[in-house]
Amino acid sequence: MENLLKTLTGKYNVAVPRYTSYPTMPYWDANTFSVKSWTDSVKRSFDESNETSGISLYIHLPFCESLCTYCGCNTRITRNHSVEEPYIEGVLKEWKLYCSIFPDVPVIRELHLGGGTPTFFSAENLHKLIDGLLEDVHIHEKAEFSFEAHPANTTVGHLQTLYDLGFRRLSLGIQDFDPKVQFIINRQQTFEQVLDVTLQARRIGYTSVNYDLIYGLPLQNLEGLINTMNIVSTLKPDRIAFYSYAHVPWVKPGQRRFTEADLPDTDLKVKLHEVGRSLLNRYGYQEIGMDHFALPGDELLEAARSGGLHRNFMGYTQQHTQLLVGLGVSSISDSWYGFAQNVKTVEEYLALTSAGEFALMKGHLLNDEDLLLRRHILDIMCKNKTQWTQRPESSKVLAGALVRLQELEDDGLIALSATGLTVTPIGNSFLRNICACLDARLWAAQPTTQLFSMAV
Repeated sequence: MENLLKTLTGKYNVAVPRYTSYPTMPYWDANTFSVKSWTDSVKRSFDESNETSGISLYIHLPFCESLCTYCGCNTRITRNHSVEEPYIEGVLKEWKLYCSIFPDVPVIRELHLGGGTPTFFSAENLHKLIDGLLEDVHIHEKAEFSFEAHPANTTVGHLQTLYDLGFRRLSLGIQDFDPKVQFIINRQQTFEQVLDVTLQARRIGYTSVNYDLIYGLPLQNLEGLINTMNIVSTLKPDRIAFYSYAHVPWVKPGQRRFTEADLPDTDLKVKLHEVGRSLLNRYGYQEIGMDHFALPGDELLEAARSGGLHRNFMGYTQQHTQLLVGLGVSSISDSWYGFAQNVKTVEEYLALTSAGEFALMKGHLLNDEDLLLRRHILDIMCKNKTQWTQRPESSKVLAGALVRLQELEDDGLIALSATGLTVTPIGNSFLRNICACLDARLWAAQPTTQLFSMAV
């Protein structure tokens, strides 16, 4: 099995999207998009889903006190905390703009604070932000609130304040406990800090703690990864996200602190992935979709088993809302019928929201072909299978996908039938490659430069 995986990895380690959306962002069509077309799609989705399933809110809080050089997120590095209140005011102004186009009171099903570093903000200012967002809304009876946190700056005040506001899930960015890896990626937190935040959260009443871990980081080796996994096993987080490091220095110049020579080669990276997965299984974690693991009894795992797993710009979730509103600089919104991304600089974002305008930079309205392929790609990413709702031969895009998928079936990654596609156990390591076969826009306009990270 190890030799087979090595052979397949050598063949399929190509640059492909991660498929948090379809179409992927480089293939969004600006010609279909305007502020009016976007708000029309938001209102349509709101009308169809708010009363039954509610909506999701993602708030991007971009500030960090130092730059983690592995990071691919949109961040603003500063130690000046006077930026907090003006930014919160901008986010609340943007939310009021969305509320002004909703025909009814929004029902909040999911709320997530991401970044950046949400715990850069004081507990008092986070209270002000959440109070403002929830001022004139209904909270769904199954609502879930979550936030991302840095173990080195998360206080009991942060945990208690957000708990009192309804938050029950938090995600800690660990990445690796190896000191030399922490140093080169400039992401340093001690075991004691992680332990303290985890124990305090559980004492307060949080029901789910997630750790983010990354394989393929510079200077990472098997000994260090095994030690990290052993440490994590003693803390028993409810969920673990075990991601492949995405080396995209042409997008994130901070990654130029190290070079490709510092990164594990492909063989070592595959070994890091397989050893990490094996250890997580040994510790009782079960794999969910791509890169995610959870202990038995976790709601995300139950959703995966029941077919209720969903994937959006926030990752995997057991909550499935049709409308996701992203607030804050660079945030991405999803109305199901369209996508929209906000401007990427804090200054432009605050200027637009202060002027009473949507802070949109670009977007895409999905056509019928996009919606068809989106459903199949989402099913593959969440259910490891998809079913054809029409004969593939009768659809030009599906007929083309079947030709490309044949080679993957020959290699044992999938099983094709007249009614659909099923991912095999070994194919689970190649979900991105499988989805890429259905990506009609990617195949219609092959990139001339590298747009995406490597599959492995």
